[in-house]
This record gives sequence, C-alpha cells and structure tokens, in this order.
Amino acid sequence: MMQFLFDTVFRAADLGLIAVALSAVYSLIRFPNVALVQYAVVGAFLGMWLQKMGMPLAVAITLSSLVVGGLAQLFSVIIFERLLRLDSAIALIGSLALSMILSAIFLLGFGPAAQRYKVPVVPAMRMLDVRVTEMQLITGAITITALLAFAFLLFRTPLGREMRAVSTNPVLSAATGVDNRFVTGIVVFLSGVLAALGGSLLALRGSVSIDMGTNMLLPVFAAAILGGLGNAFGAVAGALIIAAAETLITNVNFGFLAGQDFFYLPASYAPAASFALLVAILLVRPKGIFVSEVSRV
Repeated sequence: MMQFLFDTVFRAADLGLIAVALSAVYSLIRFPNVALVQYAVVGAFLGMWLQKMGMPLAVAITLSSLVVGGLAQLFSVIIFERLLRLDSAIALIGSLALSMILSAIFLLGFGPAAQRYKVPVVPAMRMLDVRVTEMQLITGAITITALLAFAFLLFRTPLGREMRAVSTNPVLSAATGVDNRFVTGIVVFLSGVLAALGGSLLALRGSVSIDMGTNMLLPVFAAAILGGLGNAFGAVAGALIIAAAETLITNVNFGFLAGQDFFYLPASYAPAASFALLVAILLVRPKGIFVSEVSRV
C-alpha cells in the first residue's frame, strides 16, 4: 500500500508542474496551449546541453527554465496573440504546429536516442517499507517547493491578486487600472518556467527523448481538465487522480480473470485507465472537479 502511495505521488509530480502551467495560461488566454508540453522537453534538452558545456547541474536547470520562460513569452507575442485575434481554435492549431516544429528540431539537434543528465547512480533505499531513490526524493521536494512558491505568488502578493482579477474578469480588471497585457505576459513566462522545470525534473529521474512531449500530452491534459481547466491548483488534484489510476491499473494482479496466478497489465495500458476515469468523472462534473469559472453580470 505504501509503495502504491509513493508511486502515485511521484507520478503526479511528473504531471503536476506542467498541468499547473497549462491551467494557469488557460485561465487568462482561454485556449489550451499544446506546445506547453513541448516546452518541458525544451527545458530538459537545454539543461542537459548546458551541463555538457560545463555548467553545474543546478545552474543549468535554473538557466534552462528561465530561457524557456522567455521563449514561451516570445512565442506568445509573435504567434499566439495574432492567432487569438482570429479565433481560439486557430490558436490551438497553431500551438499544435509549433509543438511539431519543436519535435523536429529536437530530432535534428539531439537525434532519436534517449538523453540523460550526468548524475551519480545511487542504489535505491528502503524507507517506510518503500523502495525509493535519492533522486526521487530530491525532485519531489523541488516540485513541492515550486508549487508552494507559485501558490504564495498567486494568493499572497499584489501581482497574484491582479492575476486572479484578470482571470475572473479582464474587462473589469482593466477598468480598475490593472495592466492586463503585463499580467498575462508574466503568467505566460511563469508557465514556461514551470513546464521546463517539470521536464528537467522528469529527466533527472530517468532519461528524456523526443517522444516525451507526445507521451506526456494526454495525461497532462487529462489532469488539467479533471481539475477544472483554468484552475491552476485543481490541476494538482487532477494529476494525483490520473497518477493513482495509472499506478493502480499496472499494480493490480488480474490473474483471477486470466486463469493464472499472476497477470499484470503492461505500462502501455495506463493511459487507457486514466482516460476511462476522466470520462467517468466528466459525466458527473462536465467542467472538472474544481470549477474556476464564476457567473458574470
């Protein structure tokens, strides 16, 4: 049981930062930016390249996250702002096109082989009767710290109040003197930082290839939708639910159904479980578990 809980939490950490970034941007811009998942891959590859250039690991990951945040803002200004003037569906198609372009760049620059950070290989240890690695504990702690820092910014600072105001009613916030464009730019930058950090932390626990963005796209969207698309911290709850479903389906012994002593489903079945759960919950809560929308007069 404890191993199941730990596996669920660490899988949720894989999805959490990127899902929060997706929901935070959606709350202001009102279109799901598919390219955000590829920003995570950019962050991981750029961090590994900076480490190879001689930078310390922590500096490489920090600088990589900041650069990706700047790229996210640049793409928003030169691509998505223009497409959104036409239609949000066109912006969605544009983000998918950008995602495919970034994948092609990764393939040309790094090749199809999996890449990894240069970190010491340390044997797993036992803690509370759970098999866990030192890198899992480190990346888990960084994820929690990043989410708490974002929560503090959102709920305990003047900028956070402006972010929530723009998300709730951009017309009214502009009428009260809030610079909507500046606030949106900050959120887009932070979304890029969070996504890149999430990608680097995922790479620290294993390896990363050009397929990571594609493999993460559906679970991240499922987590964001379950939590109520536009509710940044609802996405964390959504990530936990999706992670629990994926972990459960690969840890249950289905031998009694297959007429065998032991029969476990392969990991490739995990997305099917998460999306079955997504459909079931959306039948009851069509806007997600936590709805961020409010009625406007």
